[in-house]
Amino acid sequence: MAPKSKTIYVCSNCGYESAKWYGQCPSCFSWNTLQEELRTTANRSSASGKNLSQAKALSLKEIDYITEHRYATGIGELDLVLGGGLVKGSVVLLSGDPGIGKSTILLQICQTLGEKLRVLYISGEESAHQIKLRADRLGVTTENLTVLCETDTQVLCEYIRSAKPDTVIVDSIQTMNIQELQSSPGSVTQVRESTNLFVRTAKSLDIPIIIVGHVTKDGNIAGPKVLEHIVDTVLYFEGERNLSYRILRTEKNRFGSTNEIGVFEMTDRGLREVKNPSQMMIAGRPKNTSGTCIACVMEGSRPILSEVQGLVTPTGFGNPRRMTTGFDFGRLAMILAVLEKRCGYFFGTMDCYVNVVGGMKLDEPASDLTVAMALLSSLKDKVIKDDVIAFGEIGLAGEIRGVNACDQRVKEAIRLGFHTCVVPIHNARTLSNDLKKEIQIVGVRTIRKAFEAVTEEK
Repeated sequence: MAPKSKTIYVCSNCGYESAKWYGQCPSCFSWNTLQEELRTTANRSSASGKNLSQAKALSLKEIDYITEHRYATGIGELDLVLGGGLVKGSVVLLSGDPGIGKSTILLQICQTLGEKLRVLYISGEESAHQIKLRADRLGVTTENLTVLCETDTQVLCEYIRSAKPDTVIVDSIQTMNIQELQSSPGSVTQVRESTNLFVRTAKSLDIPIIIVGHVTKDGNIAGPKVLEHIVDTVLYFEGERNLSYRILRTEKNRFGSTNEIGVFEMTDRGLREVKNPSQMMIAGRPKNTSGTCIACVMEGSRPILSEVQGLVTPTGFGNPRRMTTGFDFGRLAMILAVLEKRCGYFFGTMDCYVNVVGGMKLDEPASDLTVAMALLSSLKDKVIKDDVIAFGEIGLAGEIRGVNACDQRVKEAIRLGFHTCVVPIHNARTLSNDLKKEIQIVGVRTIRKAFEAVTEEK
C-alpha cells in the first residue's frame, strides 16, 4: 500500500506537534512558532508479523567498567572544556553566532587529530575549494583529512559505515536532510531526525562526531530543544564579533565538568588559545582613575580576574538610566537599592552604567562587592588603589557574605601581583597564615567599610 501523507504543525521551539495551527504553542507558550510540515506515514500492518528481539537487562555487577578513551585535540583550552579531550563514541554539539570561529577551530584541530587518526570533514555549507583555502590559511596540511560535501544524512551515515573514519565533523546540522521527510532542511523534524541518525552511527561505530549547530537571534540553538538532550556535550562560543577574544563555555558534558571555560583570541592564523586569561582580562586597565575595580570569579576550577567599570553621572532624563554589559541587570538594581537603603548613598537622579571589560559575563554572586565598589568609586570620584582586588556577595541587609574557593582566588591575586585583597570577614578568618603573609587581607562586614579601606583621597 502506498504511504499516506498528512499535514501537521510542529513548534520550532519545543517540537510540539499538532493537527491544526495555533498562534501560541500549547506546550511552551511561544508565539508564532508552529510551522507546517508534511509527514509520510507508512502502513505498519506488514510489520506485525516480524519477530521482535527480546530486551535483556543487566545487573550492575555484569557491566564491565572501561575507562573512556580520549583523543587530544592539540588545543589545551578546548581539551579543558571537553574534560580532557574527545571521548570515543561521543557526540559533541558546537554552537555560536555566525563568524565567531566554529568552523575555524574545528579545522584547526584536524591538524593534530590527523597525525594519528583519519578525520572526515562533512560540509553542507562550503565547497571543497573553500575548505582548502581556509586550510591553507590556517596551516592545516595533514594527509589524513578527507572532505565530503554532501547534505543527505542517510548517504553520509552509509559512507561513514563503509569508510570507518576515526573522527567525523559535521558542518552544520541545519543543512542536513533526510529525503524521506517532506520538510525542508533546517526544520524541526529534519534537525531532530538527522541528529538521531548521527548519534546512532557514532554509538554503533564507537567514533566521536562533532556537530556544528546554528543559533537563533535570541542566542539559542536553532531547532528543537531535544537536540541538546540527545547529544553528549553542548559547547557555546561566546563573544562579540568586533572583539578579538572568544570564550568557549560548556553547557552540558556527560564526560566532564560543566563549569569550565576556554579563552581564545582570533588572529589572522585562526584561533589562538589564551593560557593566562586573567592577565589578558586586566591588561591595559587605566591608572589612577575612579570607577574601576578588579573582580575574581570561579569558572569551574579556574579563578579568573576581570576588570569591572562603573560610571555614575547626573541624568538628563526624567527617569535615570541603568545599563549593564556582562552583568545581570536585575542584580544591578538590587545592589543600587542596597546602597541607597542600607548605606545611605543616593543614586535616584543618577544614570548608572556597568561594564565588564574583555567580553566576560559575571554571573557569580561573588562579583557583587566589586560592582558596588566600582559604582561608589565613580559616585564619590575616589580612586580605588590599583593593587586592590575585591570579591564578596551582598545581602539585602547590606552585609558581605562569604564565597567559596576563597583561597584559590587569593592565590590568583598573589600570582598577578596584587597587594591587597578585600574579602568577607568570614573568609578572612579561614585563610591560612601563609597567604596572609604574602598579601594584605582586609576582612569586611559592610560595603561602606570595604570602600573606605581601599580608596584614596583625590
